[in-house]
Amino acid sequence: MTPRILVVDDNRANLDLMLYLLRAFGYECDDASDGLSGLQKARLDSYDLVLVDILMPGMDGYEFARRFKSELGHATRLIAITALAMAGDRERILQSGFDGYIAKPIDPERFVSDVQAYLGSSHRPTAVTHEQTAAEAGKVSDGGPIILAVDDLQTNLDVLRASLAPFGYQIAEARSVREALQIMERIQPALILCDLHMPEEGGFALIEHVDTNERWRRIPFVFLSSTAWQTRDRRRGLELGAKKFILRPINPEKLRQEIEELIGDGADPHR
Repeated sequence: MTPRILVVDDNRANLDLMLYLLRAFGYECDDASDGLSGLQKARLDSYDLVLVDILMPGMDGYEFARRFKSELGHATRLIAITALAMAGDRERILQSGFDGYIAKPIDPERFVSDVQAYLGSSHRPTAVTHEQTAAEAGKVSDGGPIILAVDDLQTNLDVLRASLAPFGYQIAEARSVREALQIMERIQPALILCDLHMPEEGGFALIEHVDTNERWRRIPFVFLSSTAWQTRDRRRGLELGAKKFILRPINPEKLRQEIEELIGDGADPHR
């Protein structure tokens, strides 16, 4: 039987990354963006494992664990997802009712194996082949189209890598406009995915730099944003040459479809 997992995290990017990795390996997943919603789902359905962020507004992970264990017993394993790594924090996590913890930031290459360790060998998904699991673990295929992903938040870059690398795309990461330009001096990406709002220079600055370079200006440029697009932002982006605007949270399958529309099956952005 396919293991069922509930993931509770108020950070949408973290939630999307965990869900994508787990589903890529064949797990069935439900999600909740706050502790109360997660507890309600746990009351209504049964899960083999529940993953809970510790630092959430309202009902935090500690309160979730207390109520979960008192109301639903100890049959379901409860795992904390936390950036708290000090010895005292780890002790408090385990004393609060959690059966273990996985450290943040999420490591895409280790996360699923860490989860599987808590499930045990009797709870393995059966629909995923060995070849698929090797790819989904973050292995990048040599020679695939290069995507330049530009974002000041590593978690957002992790989501993009987890969404694209298993399908043959090579991901070049940049945490700033300056770093992106330095990378483009060395490589020619097939497409640029760029966050709109970043410290210092943002996405509009990068696309303006790209447009001034004859070698770069024909590379498809896609904006990503966690905020609703205002009309003036969309108009400016299109005027500067952006091909698409994609809102977070990212749907991995839709993202790949959008990229395929722009660059096709090959790595040449000029076809």
